[in-house]
Amino acid sequence: MHELVLRGGEVHDGLGSPAATADVAVDGGRITAVGRGLGPARRVVDVSGLAVAPGFVDPHCHSDLVPALAEPQPFKLLQGVTTEVNGNCGFSYGPVAAEHVEIMSAYAGAPVAAGSFADHLAEMEKAGPTNHMATLVGHSTLRLAAAGWEAGLPPGGLEEMCRLAAESFEAGACGLSSGLVYPPGSFGGTEELVALAKVAHRYGRPYTTHLRDEGAGLAQALDEAIEIARRARVRLQVSHCKTAGPRNHGRAGMLLDRLHAARREGVDVRGDQYPYLAGATTLSALLPPAALEGGPEALRARLSDPAEVAALRAAAEDPVPLTGTGMWRDTTPEGVLVVTHTDPAAVGRRLSELPGEAFETACALIAADPAAYMVITMMAEPDVRAIMADPLIGIGSDNGMPAGLEHPRTWGCFPRFLGSYVREAGVVDLPEAVRKMTSANAAPFALHGRGVLVEGAYADITCFDPATVGHPGTYASPDLQPTGIPYVLLEGHVVVDGGGFTGERRGRVLRS
Repeated sequence: MHELVLRGGEVHDGLGSPAATADVAVDGGRITAVGRGLGPARRVVDVSGLAVAPGFVDPHCHSDLVPALAEPQPFKLLQGVTTEVNGNCGFSYGPVAAEHVEIMSAYAGAPVAAGSFADHLAEMEKAGPTNHMATLVGHSTLRLAAAGWEAGLPPGGLEEMCRLAAESFEAGACGLSSGLVYPPGSFGGTEELVALAKVAHRYGRPYTTHLRDEGAGLAQALDEAIEIARRARVRLQVSHCKTAGPRNHGRAGMLLDRLHAARREGVDVRGDQYPYLAGATTLSALLPPAALEGGPEALRARLSDPAEVAALRAAAEDPVPLTGTGMWRDTTPEGVLVVTHTDPAAVGRRLSELPGEAFETACALIAADPAAYMVITMMAEPDVRAIMADPLIGIGSDNGMPAGLEHPRTWGCFPRFLGSYVREAGVVDLPEAVRKMTSANAAPFALHGRGVLVEGAYADITCFDPATVGHPGTYASPDLQPTGIPYVLLEGHVVVDGGGFTGERRGRVLRS
């Protein structure tokens, strides 16, 4: 007798094959049979009319510290996501030295403990994740450990970064990430990244990158990422693929052409994307990179000087591509929504709605709270759809912590993709959509046995209704529950049952 049988659903294998009506048997946390007439089970769930798919794999997450929250957090399970990849954009929460706890805590918006990468994984394991979590080691974190917030590395600094990277891979890091638009990672050059990626190569781990520029310098930033991967002989994952800023709209073809050309030349490159026109990041990312050198206190000092503010504005509006931050040129005051700030009167308002001249207001807000966060509109719909339709691109949320006015992608990325872009817009068909959320995201990180629904795979399974799946969340009301996802299994345990979270922390910390 089987432990569980999902009966009569439209089964997707996660590899892009057409769906087939079948039953799925689960025993001991694994899928033990797929077919008809599989025999009796202790529990039978009628899933007729539903798509039965591998649990969705989110390749680009910032849920690193979510397990430490007091209550279990089902915001990903309710989207059908069973596995997350954390440590993206160059920031992981190990290894962290005691003297950098304050900086890392400010970046995270939550308490961060000092310790090694292994210590961080152990702490999250002890706390208990609600879904499975794999974690990358971040280039910015490694650089902070070796050089603090300084642009130059001290003697032996790169060797120390490589040593810490190797130690992190030994502890189970699933790859190396960079966020080359953010300091201190933005201070690192190509040679530094090649050296670290070569350490990743020794362990068979990939390199993921938030490119150095997603706007005017996008082509050069893509070339750098591909060069790093080619020279280090690692798999490359280009994070949240986009063409940011009005001057760059219409350049999706250029981005995709470069990815395909790199593959033809032997670089195993893929990408991910969130299905929205707005992103979210720190408010300070509006400023040119020179503003951020030296850390938060140096930033405050610069923004207190009117001459410095005038110089920063001139740099921010200069059309010459920047290396690092400088998103002011990629949006408008109407496109910047303040979502976290120590001044509650600013939260939930756009720069265009706040008193004063917009750039000066932004500088004042950043000076008052360097860790403030924004939702920033930068993309155009035709580019989003063109990137989404490409087979090299998977779906990834780039979520933040599940609190406050976070971007709605935190609560609804995957159902929004299925509802708005698959069912309503028909950008891709359903089997391809499932592949983009499952095997296409599991493969770059060698998450064996996940992202596929075949005999022997882990019984991480999402059942959804193609006719009703979606997310009603907006930028003003982001934290609404998705619709049309009644059942989710984690290694055979039903953790979303009838559309409701069971309250169990059944996730595991995955080590490579």
